[in-house]
Amino acid sequence: MPNIEEIRNKIISEQFELPKHAVDQSIIRKIRLHEIVEAIASGQIIEDYPNDKYAPSCLICGLTQSGRAVHILSSYPIRPLVKIITVYEPDSKKWNNDFTIRRTNNE
Repeated sequence: MPNIEEIRNKIISEQFELPKHAVDQSIIRKIRLHEIVEAIASGQIIEDYPNDKYAPSCLICGLTQSGRAVHILSSYPIRPLVKIITVYEPDSKKWNNDFTIRRTNNE
């Protein structure tokens, strides 16, 4: 699993990219770039996808300074630039109270 500190360091030093899909999703979902940075700064890796389709990735859950929960799907920090694949506000029907564990069908 990747280290959240390595991802944070790349974000802080502006060694990241937002492909068109991530930009489009952030606009549609009204998630601003500073909120993505804040959520990663306070966040934790909650799911790991080492065998993801295009490259290893992980799901980060964090809070913005205003307390908004945001999920960020990020590439591993193994490339020169971390890729922010997509961003969204987690659905409370699909996640536990702090948005870190997926609910099962029984919950």
